[in-house]
Amino acid sequence: MKNLNLMNRIKPTARLLSRCALALAVTLTGSISGYAVQKKPVSSAASKSQKQDLSPFYAERPDAMAFADEMAARRDLDPAWVRSAIGGARNVERISSLMQPATKPFVKNWNAYRGRFINPGRIRAGVAFWNDNQASLMRAEKEYGVPAEIIVGILGVETIYGGNTGSFRVIDALTTLAFDFPQSHPRAAERSAYFKGELEQFLSLQNRRNASPFDQLGSYAGAMGMPQFMPTSINKYAVDFDADGQIDLLSPADAIGSVANYFKSFGWKTGMPAYYPVRFDTSILDMDTLMAPDILPTFSVASFGAKGAVLEGQALQHQGPLALVELLNGADPAQYVAGTENFYVITRYNWSSYYAMAVLELGQEVSRKRNSAGN
Repeated sequence: MKNLNLMNRIKPTARLLSRCALALAVTLTGSISGYAVQKKPVSSAASKSQKQDLSPFYAERPDAMAFADEMAARRDLDPAWVRSAIGGARNVERISSLMQPATKPFVKNWNAYRGRFINPGRIRAGVAFWNDNQASLMRAEKEYGVPAEIIVGILGVETIYGGNTGSFRVIDALTTLAFDFPQSHPRAAERSAYFKGELEQFLSLQNRRNASPFDQLGSYAGAMGMPQFMPTSINKYAVDFDADGQIDLLSPADAIGSVANYFKSFGWKTGMPAYYPVRFDTSILDMDTLMAPDILPTFSVASFGAKGAVLEGQALQHQGPLALVELLNGADPAQYVAGTENFYVITRYNWSSYYAMAVLELGQEVSRKRNSAGN
């Protein structure tokens, strides 16, 4: 999932909560036939669920029950089933607390952020995942044009290749955030509306697959599976890549294909680097102009250079727009790269330049490790 990562320079109007990433905001979409998020038995999901026995049920909340009736009418669903689903959700205070805005000023630090994801253990797990799923990764690269190392980077950053997909009941997470999003948050109303939409999408999915709404586990934001897709993203981008008749985001093949399809849908350009090295000509440097668009690619190679951002080698032949990406390091000097349209595509998964760089560097390190081992 796209989680709520604040380490970005843009001011998003909506954003997916991935896995964590919260992921990226997307529009509501239709159904997927034969959909299934996971194949685990009910008892397995129940045994992992957070202990929430003392939390109040949303059946006690008139606003939640009114929403259930409205949703049932909109979706032509059995009102009793929708009421039972939402009414059976519990208000989990920990979920709300995790969405609280920071109480202290947040100091962005790329080196510290990088260290969370680019480490020997995660790299080893990535090598093993790549070796075990090489055929699916190569097929995804061929069919969607997205390099294997990008997919490996995403799945490693999101869930350590399925090692940590979340232990909250998705129905609890989405319902809590729909009706009890922290009012201290500056975007509380917007976020509450977003999660109402995701709750509706989730229940529609579960109803179509004739599955219990209480068994699915995920992140505290309701993201699911190895790629941490929110319900709307599942509808729009998830694919049955192993062709077993159902979409299972705990299946490595389906996770691989779904991530690749996501990037292709957001405009991934096959063969284009995600970024280039950049240095500065301080005699003409216009940093304010270079930073004004944030990470949205805006400048041509010529206009980039005219503002003092110096490119070399292959970058001078780049045909598309570029953005100056700044990675702050606390009290230490910031780092910069020239981001391409593909860099921007990665930030559609999680709206953060720090996240995108972590994905890129993890994938690169896993690839280097595999190559050094002769794979």
